[in-house]
Amino acid sequence: MLRTAPAAAGLILSLILSLAFAPAAQAVSPATPPGAAEVPPIQFKQRRLANGLLVLTSEDRATPNVSVQVWYGVGSKNDPVGRSGFAHLFEHLMFKATKDLPPESFDRLTEDVGGFNNASTWDDLTNYYEVVPANHLERLLWAESERMSALVIDPASFKSERDVVKEELRQRVLASPYGRLFSLYVPQATYKVHPYHRPGIGSIADLDAATIDDVRAFHQAFYRPDNAALVVVGAFDEAKLDAWVDRYFGGLKPPKLPIKRVTAVEPPRKGPGVFDGYGPNVPLPAVAITWLGPKASDPDAPALKLLDQILSGGKSSRLYDSLVYEQRIATEVYSNADLPQQPGNFMVGAVMASGHGIAEGEKALLAQVQRLRQAPPSAAELEEAKNELIAAKLRERETIDGRGFALGYAVRIQGDPNKANTELADLAAVTPEEVQRVAQKYLDPERRMTIRYRSESERPKGQPAPKEAPPPKRVVKYTGPVFSLAPPAQRQKPPPIAAPIQPVLPRPAERTLANGLRVIVAQSTDLPLVTADLTIRTGAWADPEGLAGAASMTADMLTEGTKTRSAREVARQVEALGATLESGANLEASSVTLNVMPDKLTKGLPIMADVARNPAFAPEELERQRQLALDNLSVAYQEPGQVAGFAAAPVVFGGTPFGHVASGTPESLKKLTPSDLAAIHRAWFRPDNAILVFTGDIAPEQAFALAEQTFGDWARPAEPLPPAPVIRPDPRPKAIAIDLPGTGQAAVTVVKPGVARSDPDYYTGIVANTVLGGGYSARLNEEIRIKRGLSYGASSRLSANRTTGSFRASAQTKNASAPQVLDLIRAEMGKLAAAPPTADELTARKSVLVGSFGRELATTNGLADILGNLALYGVPLDEVGRYTAKVEAVTPQGVQGFAGKVLSPDGASVIVAGDAKAFAGPLRAKLPDLEVIPVDQLDLGSPSLRKSR
Repeated sequence: MLRTAPAAAGLILSLILSLAFAPAAQAVSPATPPGAAEVPPIQFKQRRLANGLLVLTSEDRATPNVSVQVWYGVGSKNDPVGRSGFAHLFEHLMFKATKDLPPESFDRLTEDVGGFNNASTWDDLTNYYEVVPANHLERLLWAESERMSALVIDPASFKSERDVVKEELRQRVLASPYGRLFSLYVPQATYKVHPYHRPGIGSIADLDAATIDDVRAFHQAFYRPDNAALVVVGAFDEAKLDAWVDRYFGGLKPPKLPIKRVTAVEPPRKGPGVFDGYGPNVPLPAVAITWLGPKASDPDAPALKLLDQILSGGKSSRLYDSLVYEQRIATEVYSNADLPQQPGNFMVGAVMASGHGIAEGEKALLAQVQRLRQAPPSAAELEEAKNELIAAKLRERETIDGRGFALGYAVRIQGDPNKANTELADLAAVTPEEVQRVAQKYLDPERRMTIRYRSESERPKGQPAPKEAPPPKRVVKYTGPVFSLAPPAQRQKPPPIAAPIQPVLPRPAERTLANGLRVIVAQSTDLPLVTADLTIRTGAWADPEGLAGAASMTADMLTEGTKTRSAREVARQVEALGATLESGANLEASSVTLNVMPDKLTKGLPIMADVARNPAFAPEELERQRQLALDNLSVAYQEPGQVAGFAAAPVVFGGTPFGHVASGTPESLKKLTPSDLAAIHRAWFRPDNAILVFTGDIAPEQAFALAEQTFGDWARPAEPLPPAPVIRPDPRPKAIAIDLPGTGQAAVTVVKPGVARSDPDYYTGIVANTVLGGGYSARLNEEIRIKRGLSYGASSRLSANRTTGSFRASAQTKNASAPQVLDLIRAEMGKLAAAPPTADELTARKSVLVGSFGRELATTNGLADILGNLALYGVPLDEVGRYTAKVEAVTPQGVQGFAGKVLSPDGASVIVAGDAKAFAGPLRAKLPDLEVIPVDQLDLGSPSLRKSR
């Protein structure tokens, strides 16, 4: 679980602890693995200090940044009995004070200088990682040694972070329709003896039972140099780095007591089993089937990873092709080879499509498993799976933190950092027969566990919902050292900041083809990866009246078949290259994006051009995508954050071309026809309304030549482009509560119109928003999460569009706290409008913007997005070089003035989605015009937001 709320990252995997390295420093430069020549190895050095700390370093002088990571050999499997979620709780506490650093200092040392920090808890490890400008490296090393050796664990921070973890549990598990399935029921049903069966995020009861003595004892037992690996990747001087590591970590002493290891052994299954789980907000049934599997270091692991990829890796995978595409009985399919330090599991599963049941899903899943048990995959199918995994490793290595993660993960999952490089050779050596063999060995249908997940309303009558047993009493008396924050005069000062390293910015070149297509190229990396991104200047604003989601569906359907390629052929041809091809739309733009290795670009780009120019919009494909979209909406309408987000556009922009849900509503999606989509494509998908951007390992002349070959004959229509609309929103605020009975949290959202991208105050606006809610240390998160523990995260966003943008501030909290969180959001908006920020605060928040911009430039996809958006909004491309100066020019008075005009709570609308019985009364006292709409009566395409009777 991450300290901040990220995009979903799939099922929690486990990692390995055992270490076996030579103690002396050594350079590691393995030979290129067979079949993986496209992936350059990570060059690194390793050494071990006398106290047991493993140090891994990888120098990269092409970046102005550095990543510092510490990987500890402690995870949720080490939680004490009756204290599930303990390792995760402790992950949060590590960001509090040390004897020399006040609480939240890690944010001052990272986010406030243009970097970031985070952490995550896994079954077998906890990792902490930062990226900062390289001149701050010494400070980060000192700070990491401080929290390893002198962490302050006091009652105030303990209570606050425990409350935050409870809100994270409510958000990730209780408010998410399938949170209980993956976080609670799958591990509980899969393991009977091994502590992998306990939920890593814990339970409310176990968290409440934890004591401060528990926490202090946990830190002493596991947070020690002989249970840690320090990983440093980026720009540094090797001699200085070694000296700093010795200075700040070399003197740390490990405790005399040995590290407590988990020795439990999960017994073999004697037969099939069934586990029934229920949730209060489950719109579609789901099924998961698990088998016990090997550990990560087992020789069978590479074949199982490829088996996993064959089953669910992309649209051409067996599960997707059969259950989602052909049979249309599932809306989502998945498989996972969870191979941790100790023997893990293999899983397949599906969220069923509407009208289809669990038994049907289980039968279909087992049929695909049986196919691989009966016959090996074809050589071509296995090669495709290998290409996909190789390309995924390339994308991971675009960033220094990604390379650091690869090294740390290899240390903990397999006990050897060299596996970050040699695992590709292991995968390349797998044969089709080995894939069949491991399927036969591990996926015996007579050893399966089937987890059936349904709505609480389907629980058999008379069967009460199981009640969580109270945690057992544990009496822990901690007698070790207790640290407290030293008085300011007695604190050790952080090391000095070195001279900054100036970044090398990309220099884009551009050319316009004879048909009007604008082509932009930025050669930005030597890593063998290229992004080609086609942006069309049309989006949801072009939806016909009553057909919300038409432009979005048009874009989604581009990859679902052309006049010469079926949907299956598009998927298979792209995935055989190890490439990704995605299409989509937002309010103002549609896009098609290809990410591919350079040697496969000449094969991938014609497919990209074909889907963009010649979509078939076949009726059967539209019907398939429509049903998937409707099923996905039925899930989204049970998640409070998504429901509140959907309502924002109709509330703020109702009556304008922006005033509907861009992705569509259940009512509007049912109306769409192939001719509707073809009309949007015919009107707007034309070369003189498009921008093609190439980034990555490609020279400008090569890119221009490829653009001419694949898009040069794209004919420009004779009729001129119609003008885009001017958006003038209704200024009258609204107050809406959307009732989701039984959901575990409320999403609180404050929304109002924003500014245009061309507004002279644009840069002032993004700085003002960053002060208010752009980052962990911003004011909203400070007040709502850090000070009060009311939410897992609070933030705001200023979206600038062509004529009128929008502003949105939001947080999720337990239902009863929704009125309080609303007060806090509006209060912070008002404070920023009433007084300018201090110079120090403004400097820190500007650094957040500049650092984030620089990290986005470092990836091929990120750079393509930046250049495409500049072109979309008519901003000169050299804005890339002027961005920092324009941010730095913003004044405190300018921020206050902008906040008064745009970010003030006056005139803002309020949307709260959650279990209304817990907050509607107190909320109505604050908002007399509050309208409560049950989710089953919600129609976001209606001016009243209600279904007609």
